[in-house]
Amino acid sequence: MNISHAWGILRALFYKLIYLRNIQSTIFSLQSNSRLEVYNKEAKIKIGKFVYVRKNASLRVDLKGELSIGDKVFLNDNCNINCVNKITIGEKTKIASGVSINDHDHNFKTEGNHLLVGEVHIGKNVWIGSNVVILKDTFIGDHSVIAAGSVVKGHVPENTVFINKRENEYKNILKPTGMRDAL
Repeated sequence: MNISHAWGILRALFYKLIYLRNIQSTIFSLQSNSRLEVYNKEAKIKIGKFVYVRKNASLRVDLKGELSIGDKVFLNDNCNINCVNKITIGEKTKIASGVSINDHDHNFKTEGNHLLVGEVHIGKNVWIGSNVVILKDTFIGDHSVIAAGSVVKGHVPENTVFINKRENEYKNILKPTGMRDAL
């Protein structure tokens, strides 16, 4: 075990002491500048064994949110998880850098409760590529791969590769008639 890993385990224990009533876990590692934020005493975080969270990751739970992370999950640098309802990440899932997972979005049309909440379920042994955005009401089946840069909402069956196809479109910029003569 290297010093960085040992320091990450100590940081995780520190957060576990701060949020004693909110975090249920055994041993996990939280690298430098990563943080757990619990904004409500009814919020719950369950972290499995040997979870490894790299640098600059943010795991936020608010309201009555329930964040559950299975055993041997790996979160790379700069990942953000925002939970106000329910997010589940299955065991042995690998999450690349820059991934954002949200179980809610904002309703800007009404006053009062401005959150539109749903759930996110990520199955076991899923590989999520860099800079993926996972939105509310998403179910990703076991043993699936989410291609880098994808935006995911809805149902991804197990044992599949999810790819957002994007097409580049180029349009000519026509100069106004008067401008053509001036040039």
